[in-house]
This record gives sequence, C-alpha cells and structure tokens, in this order.
Amino acid sequence: MNRDRDVAAFEKRAPGYEDGWLGRMHREIADRTLDLALRCVPEPGHVLDVGCGTGYLLRRLAVLVPTAVEIAGIDAAPEMIRVAEAASTDDRVRFSTGVAEGLPYGDQRFDLILSTTSFDHWPNQRAGLTECFRVLRPGGHLVLCDQFSAWMHPTLLGARRGKARTKRRATRVLTSAGFGRPQWHKVYAVLIRAATSTKDATKEGAEE
Repeated sequence: MNRDRDVAAFEKRAPGYEDGWLGRMHREIADRTLDLALRCVPEPGHVLDVGCGTGYLLRRLAVLVPTAVEIAGIDAAPEMIRVAEAASTDDRVRFSTGVAEGLPYGDQRFDLILSTTSFDHWPNQRAGLTECFRVLRPGGHLVLCDQFSAWMHPTLLGARRGKARTKRRATRVLTSAGFGRPQWHKVYAVLIRAATSTKDATKEGAEE
C-alpha cells in the first residue's frame, strides 16, 4: 500500500477515528504509550507526536504535563489535522500537516518524540527516523510504538515488503538513523510494542 492510499483511508476515518471499539483500542494504545514516554521523560518541555492523528495523545499530555512549553503534532492526512485542531483547547498544542520524512522543525528542537501506530505507514522509515533524530535534542528520547513481532513475518512478503515490522528490523533501522540500541516494551496484545531510544550527542550528524 503506498502513502497516497494510506492517507486517503485515514482521511475517510478521521471524523469517527476515536469512536467505537477501534477508537477505544487506539486510545488505550495511546494511553499506554504516553505512560511509557512519561516514565522516560517525566516533565518534557518540547514534545512532538509524529503521525498524531486526531491529537488524542497530545490532548492527554497537555493535561498531564502542565509545565510543557511546546506540544506539536504532525500528520499526513489533512482531515486528521482538522479534527485534531477542532478538538484541542490548549494554546500550547499546535498541529501541522506533513510527513515524517520532511519534518518542518528546526534542528534539536524537541526533548521527546512519540509516534503511535504511524510508523508502519511511513513510505521511507529510515528517512523518517533520520528526521526524528535531527529534530531531537542530544539526550532526548524517542518512543516508537507500532506492530513489531515475529508474527508479522508473512506480511513482509506482500504489500508491506521491506517494512520494519519485527524488532530485529526496527532495531536495525533505528540504529542506522543514529539512535542508540532500543529497549523494547509490550504495549498491547501480542503485536503492539514500543521501542524507546535516546539520541547520543556523539552521533550527531554521523549518518548524514
């Protein structure tokens, strides 16, 4: 599935994305991912959610971290961003339409970057992680949550060929983008896991 088809699908789902049993599942995954992130960085000042969808995770973060200065979200689907902006009431939360492979932010801007069930839809995962590395401050944390399991091997023979859908593949892509070797955490059921990794200042620019 290419990026355009992914975006089109999410455009249609945006108005009801947080509704029903599927919406409840996404919210639970987001809650668990956020809890993990705040264990890594208890009081982040500048936060970015890549593939933020309707902004649920960032709305929760704004409540839990009143000291945060900047809370940013980016998503490739304009309708997701429209819904996110309509639902947000906190002036610190700002949303942009865009892709992971070309983040519209300056170098070393964020101390925490999250991505929840978005990574699998990035057309170029290595380029997207390289951009995350660029905008993350030295010592900052990345929390990447998606489907990572050996059970996903059969899908790599079809439309998701070449994707980092296993821990081994994801670890390879993360480290090639400059991140330290990740720690892995169970998040939801048997497929949804999160990788947490930090940006080592000594690797800044090493992969450019």
